[in-house]
Amino acid sequence: MRILRRDGEVPLEQRLAALEAAAGLAEGRLAEGAVEQARGVVAQAGIRGSLSVDHTVVALAGATGSGKSSLFNALAGSGVATVGVTRPTTAKAQAALWSPEGSGPLLDWLDVPNRHSMGSGENPLSGLILVDLPDHDSIEYSHRLEVDRLVAVVDLLVWVLDPQKYADAAVHEGYLRALARHRDVTVVVLNQVDRLPEEAVRRCLADLDRLLIEDGLDGVPVVAASARTGQGLTELRGQLIGKVSRRRAWASRLAADVGTAADTLHSAAGLGEAGPHTAPPDRLAGPLSAALAEAAGVPLVVGAVAKAHRHRAVVATGWPVTRWLRRLRPDPLRRLRVSSGKDLGRTSLPAPTAIQRSRLDTAIRETGIAVATGVPEPWAATIRLAARAHMDELADELDRAVATTSFGAARRPRWWTVFGLLQWLLIGAIAVGALWLLALFILSYLRLPDGEPPTVGMIPWPTTLLIGGGVLGVFLALLSRLFAWLGGHRRARKAAKALQASVSDVGQRLVLSPAGAELHRFQAFAEILEKAR
Repeated sequence: MRILRRDGEVPLEQRLAALEAAAGLAEGRLAEGAVEQARGVVAQAGIRGSLSVDHTVVALAGATGSGKSSLFNALAGSGVATVGVTRPTTAKAQAALWSPEGSGPLLDWLDVPNRHSMGSGENPLSGLILVDLPDHDSIEYSHRLEVDRLVAVVDLLVWVLDPQKYADAAVHEGYLRALARHRDVTVVVLNQVDRLPEEAVRRCLADLDRLLIEDGLDGVPVVAASARTGQGLTELRGQLIGKVSRRRAWASRLAADVGTAADTLHSAAGLGEAGPHTAPPDRLAGPLSAALAEAAGVPLVVGAVAKAHRHRAVVATGWPVTRWLRRLRPDPLRRLRVSSGKDLGRTSLPAPTAIQRSRLDTAIRETGIAVATGVPEPWAATIRLAARAHMDELADELDRAVATTSFGAARRPRWWTVFGLLQWLLIGAIAVGALWLLALFILSYLRLPDGEPPTVGMIPWPTTLLIGGGVLGVFLALLSRLFAWLGGHRRARKAAKALQASVSDVGQRLVLSPAGAELHRFQAFAEILEKAR
């Protein structure tokens, strides 16, 4: 199906696709009525486009006593419609057909059972289906429903007004004002002008033009007519011939419906003409990450990393005589069940305090507000809700992120091995010196010749090994503690960076991404809606 369009216009096929996409994006975010209206227009376009595009359905609509049935007969050239004093007269829509071939499925879809053929062959009105509607102000509710149903689907609307009720609010507020987008497919007839003096007709037409401008229908053709005298019928018939001959009234009607439905979505979304201005979600990660880190116990873990490094360094490089005492102390990281790089279940970190939970809640709420900045309600509320949608999952995800973050705490620095070997060498030197001195003491005690041990300067080697080994061992232990403190500080910084990245990833996945997805959905909706409009 190819839909005709004017130069410079977005093709109707693209506008329909844009409207359908906008309705899909608005699902669950905007008022259901606005979304359903848009989808109804798309569905109607599909059906109407599949039916006869060589026929133009023109409906005569008007109030009780406006003379539209008489006008219908005058245009048809025969007494097809019943005209009487008892009102309402028209109970069911009826159609007059010029060249009726192929119009059956279209009239079946319109549910117009009363059909009258005006003949086939060459005729300026060939392809016209003229429909006489019931009175829109009928006391019969079913009549009003019939009018509303057909007014929403016919290709061209001819509103028949009379001098007494042309300013009636029922037609202007109930119908014409809602058709501001339908200028191209609307004609207004001031009927029964033969009942007024010429000057009064001019005043009525001027006032009617004013009312139509207020309705947003400025530029709509207005014809002064009389079904009884035939005045204005030639002009009205010319209007119909012009619309029918172009075979595009149906497409113009659909284009107007698309615009109206898009305007309804636009209004439901609270969109202004300037469009939304929003803050990129990535710029909002800082305050949120800080609150997440505090709630996840990152400062506690970072402190434990430094303590654990010093603890393990002392165990590996401390004075061997006393280092076993250090082994009796619990490892700070193992006690918290972190730093394994594997998911071993929940850590032993304490639950967030009330203050930490409050700060986290505030940070998430402010993040949602910031992401929704510039987005009108009600979509802004959807963004704020999306930011909080995973609140119940945050605690477990943060705990898992901390538990599975690997920051190299288990890796042993090479200097530990070197210092450990040196300590054992010094212990060996002390043992050699002690055993040597013990042997000398035993020999001396037994009055056996022991000889003179070699010396270092004036100090014997056994004494040098014993005392020197002890002094150097203590010095090496103190030096290793200094290195352990520096290494613990460095590893704590590394751990803080790794843990911050992990909790930031949780915030990105569970807070920023859902809110950002809603923001991008809104931006896509606003962009595609403009195409539909």
